[in-house]
Amino acid sequence: MKYRVLVEQDEDGMFVAEVPSLPGCVSQGTTRAEALKNIREAIAGYLESLRAHGDPIPPAISEEIVEV
Repeated sequence: MKYRVLVEQDEDGMFVAEVPSLPGCVSQGTTRAEALKNIREAIAGYLESLRAHGDPIPPAISEEIVEV
């Protein structure tokens, strides 16, 4: 599954990664690469938790539907 990840550097120089379609799914790292590695782990844990609780899994990027 593919999810859009936003990465920004904060005022302390840390790289913060966030997944907009997974509310609260945020991680960080001292480098951009570390932040991306950490957010992959966070996404996996987030999805695992949703499955364990029987909650719906948000669609991946390739499954987004746009209505006009």
